[in-house]
Amino acid sequence: MSHLLRTSRLFAWVFLTGLSVAVIVTSGFYLYLRPGLPPVAQLLEIKLQTPLRVYSKDKRLIAEFGEKRRAPITIEQIPTIQLQAFMAAEDSRFYEHFGVDIKGLARAAIELVSTGEIQSGGSTITMQVAKNYFLSRDRTFIRKFNEILLALQIERELDKNRILELYLNKIYLGNRAYGIAAAAQVYYNKPVSQLSLAQMAMLAGLPKAPSAYNPLANPERAMIRRNWILGRMQELGYITPDAYGLALAAPLTASYNSTDSEVDADYVAEMARSELVRRYGEDAYTDGYTVTLTVDSTKQQAATKALRDGLEAYDRRHGFRGPIGQIDPETLADGDLSEIVQNYPRVESLIPAIVTNVDDKAQNVRVHARMPGPAIMPFETMTWARRYKTEDLTGPEPEKPSDVVAVGDVVYVRVQAPKPAGTTPEKEDQDRNGTAEPARPAIVSLAQIPRVEGALISLEAQTGAIQALTGGYSFGQSKYNRAVQAQRQPGSTFKPFLYLSALESGMTPATIYNDAPIVFNDSELESAWRPQNSSGQFYGPTRLREALYRSRNLVSIRLLRDLGIQKTIDYLAQLEIPVEKMPDNLSLSLGSGLLTPMELARGMAVIANGGYDVEPYLIETIKNVRGEIVYQAPKTVLCDQECKEIAEENGTDTENSETSTEAEPAESTDNTQQVRVMRRLADERSVFILHSMMRDVIRLGTGRRALALGREDIAGKTGTTNEQKDTWFAGFNHELATTTWVGFDQPAPLGRGEFGASTALPVWLDYMKVALEGEPPSFMPRPNGIVNIRINPETGQRARPGEDGVFEVFREDDAPPPLLSEEESDRNGSSGEDDLSRRIF
Repeated sequence: MSHLLRTSRLFAWVFLTGLSVAVIVTSGFYLYLRPGLPPVAQLLEIKLQTPLRVYSKDKRLIAEFGEKRRAPITIEQIPTIQLQAFMAAEDSRFYEHFGVDIKGLARAAIELVSTGEIQSGGSTITMQVAKNYFLSRDRTFIRKFNEILLALQIERELDKNRILELYLNKIYLGNRAYGIAAAAQVYYNKPVSQLSLAQMAMLAGLPKAPSAYNPLANPERAMIRRNWILGRMQELGYITPDAYGLALAAPLTASYNSTDSEVDADYVAEMARSELVRRYGEDAYTDGYTVTLTVDSTKQQAATKALRDGLEAYDRRHGFRGPIGQIDPETLADGDLSEIVQNYPRVESLIPAIVTNVDDKAQNVRVHARMPGPAIMPFETMTWARRYKTEDLTGPEPEKPSDVVAVGDVVYVRVQAPKPAGTTPEKEDQDRNGTAEPARPAIVSLAQIPRVEGALISLEAQTGAIQALTGGYSFGQSKYNRAVQAQRQPGSTFKPFLYLSALESGMTPATIYNDAPIVFNDSELESAWRPQNSSGQFYGPTRLREALYRSRNLVSIRLLRDLGIQKTIDYLAQLEIPVEKMPDNLSLSLGSGLLTPMELARGMAVIANGGYDVEPYLIETIKNVRGEIVYQAPKTVLCDQECKEIAEENGTDTENSETSTEAEPAESTDNTQQVRVMRRLADERSVFILHSMMRDVIRLGTGRRALALGREDIAGKTGTTNEQKDTWFAGFNHELATTTWVGFDQPAPLGRGEFGASTALPVWLDYMKVALEGEPPSFMPRPNGIVNIRINPETGQRARPGEDGVFEVFREDDAPPPLLSEEESDRNGSSGEDDLSRRIF
C-alpha cells in the first residue's frame, strides 16, 4: 500500500509539474505574443477587397475592375439553411464554443487517424476569421497560437452572427470568387437566396480546398464533398431525410459565369476607371466603389454599333486587302486547325477562319473558324471584295470565290447563322426517320478589320451630360480614345462658329458675298493660296444662308477677312473653344485649326442649347462600398444674368470653368447637391438665326441624308478637310448634340469620293435614329427681338411688291431698311453699292 501511495504521489507531482510547465509556457507565449496581436476593433473597420463597378445611367453594368470578385452581404440576406451548411462543413458547434472547440479538435484528430484526412476541419470559424483577416498562411506553431489567442479575443468582443458574417464575406471559394455572394454568381449565376439545397452544400464544401473540391475543375471530388456535407446536415438535424434524399440525387449544375458587361462601352469604362484611379489611387480597385455614369445604355449601344458599321462600310467600299495569314498545305492537312486558328485574335464580332476548300461550282467556301469550327461562307457574302489597290482604286468585282480567297488563307469572318443548338462538328443529328445526318455547319460572311477609325460623342445640350461616347472601332485593338485625344482639323464643321460671329457682328443670313476665285499671297501661308469649293466651281453672289448650307469656301474666306482674324479668334475664346492651335490666317475660315471631337461636340452643344456654356461630364455619382454617395455631379443651371451671385451662393466659380469629362475633385458624403452655373456665351437671337440656317443644311444642303430621320428639328453641318483626310458631321436639336468624325490615325486621304456626308453622316444618322426614337420635336424657343421679312434673294434687300421673294429671319436691329422710293434709292444707293462691292471683290 505504501508503494502504491508513493507511486501515486510521484504521478501527481509529475502531473502537477507538467501542468505548471504547460501553464508557464502558455503564459509565456501569451505574454510574448499578446502585445503584437492586432485589436479586434480593426475587424469592424477593415474594407473587404471589392471591385470597382461602373454602371450606365439606367443601371446596366458597363465594366468591373479588380482582381477579386466580391459582393459583401449581410447575414440577414443569407438563408438559414446556407448558414447551417457551412457550419456542418466547418464548425457544427459554432454557437456553443468560445472560439476554440476542444471537441472539434478531438474529432478532427480521430478523423485523421481513422481515414487519413480531416473531413470536418479542426479550426473553428472564429479561428478562420482570425487567420483570414489578420494572419499569414504560414504553417507554424507560433501562427497557430496567435490564431487561437485572436479567436478567443474575437469571441469576447463580437457576437456570433457578426463573426459568421465576416467569415462568409471573406472566404475564398475558387475562380476569383471571394465570399458567398460572389461564389453564388460565379458558379450558379444566382443570388444566394435562390440557391437549391444541393447548391448550398456544394458551396459549403469549397472553403476547405477551393481547388480540390471545385465543381468545375474536379466535379467527382466536389460531389463526394457535397454529399458528405448533406449527410452531416441530416445528422445534425438541419434537414429532413426527404430533403437529404432529394439533394443527394440532384445533378451537378455548376458552370462558370463571368461578370459580363451589359453595355458595349469600353472607351467610356476606361474614362471612368482612370478618373477613379486619379481620385483614389490603387484603392479604387479594391474599396468597392460603384460609379454611375451619365450614358444611357440604349444610346451607348447604338453609338458603338453605328460607328463600327460605318467604318466597316467605308472599308468595304475600298476593297479587300487580302488574307491576314497563310497556312501551308502540310500543316493544313495534318495540323489541329482549332489550335492553329487560336493564334489569330478575335476582334469584336470578327473571328479568324482558315479556308479549307474553295468550290467555284457550288459558289461557296468552306472554312474552319475560331469557336464555330467548320463553317460555310457563301459567295454572295464576298461580292464586295474587289481587290484593294489604293484608296481611289480597286480591282474588278469578283465573279467566283477563287477570285477572292485560296485554300490555306486565314481571313476574318462574321457568323451569320450559327449551328442549331446542341450541335458540334463531331455530333450528328437524327432526322425524322431516325437516320443520322451530319450536323449543319455555321454560315459565315467574309469581313476584314477596318484600318480607318472614328469617334462619336453625344451630349445632352442643356447640361453637358455625355449620353454616348465611343473612341474607335475596337478598344481591345487600340486603347487610343479618339473622342477626347485625337486633335484633328474640323474642316467645314468649323463654319457655324464663324457665321455665328458674323451674325453677332451685324451681318444677316441675307448678306451677300461673292463666291468667286481669289488668290492670296500671304507670307504666313508660304506660297500663293488658291482656295476653291469642293466641287471646283464658283457660283457668284451668294447669301450667307445659302453659303452655309452649300458650304461655299470662298464666301467663308471673304467673311473672315471682313470680320478680322484676331476678332474671330477672340470670339472663339469667348465661346470657350480652344484657340491655342488655331492659325492666325485666312485658312482659319476653312477649319484648319486643331480640335478634338469632344471639343467640337462641346462647341456644337453651346449652339444647340441656345448659347449657354457647356461642361461635358461623364460621372453622375460615386458610391462607396456602404452605398453612401461620396460624389454627385453638380446640377447645371443656365444663367443669363446675375450669374456671379448665383455662383457665390452655391460655391461655384463661373470665371474659371473648364471643359472636363472628369468628376470634380471635391468629395462630399452629405446629400447637398452642388450647382454648376453655366453662363450665356452668345446672343440668343444670333443663335436662333443660326439654328434656322443650319436646319437648311439638312433640308437643302450637304446634310440632306439626315432627312431620313423624318424630323424638322434637326440642324447640322458636314465637314471635309483638304484631301479628304478628316470627315465630320455635327448635328443637333435643342436637346441633343452629336458629333462624329472619321479618318485615319495617321492623317491620310480617305479617297476622292469620300466626304463628311458619305462617311461621318451615316454613322450619325444610325445613332440618332435610336437616340431620338419616340422623342418629340425640340426647337429652340423664339426669343424676343426676332422678325421675319420677305426679301429679294438676289439682293438680300426687302422684296418690292410684285417681285419674287423669300422670307428671311433677322435680328430686329439688323433687319433690312424699309423700302425707299426710286428717287431716295438713287440718292442713297452709292454707299450700299460700295459695301456690296467690298464683299463681292
